[in-house]
Amino acid sequence: MLSAHEFATLMLVKDSADHIADREELGTLAERQLVALEGLAGGAVRPRITEDGESLLRNIAFIHNRTTHRVPDVANH
Repeated sequence: MLSAHEFATLMLVKDSADHIADREELGTLAERQLVALEGLAGGAVRPRITEDGESLLRNIAFIHNRTTHRVPDVANH
């Protein structure tokens, strides 16, 4: 299970990877194969979301949308 910080970092990798290379949660996300760390010139590292990371975010979004946009069951009222 991901911590709130790890989940937030995963979302940041998807949306603005250039600005978060120093987040300590990246190591855990890389171990879980949710992000890949690409070495750049000069020793810099750029995180990139993996297919598994994309899949996790899609599934979380699906669950969120399903639970927050429920249509009331008017047939039983």
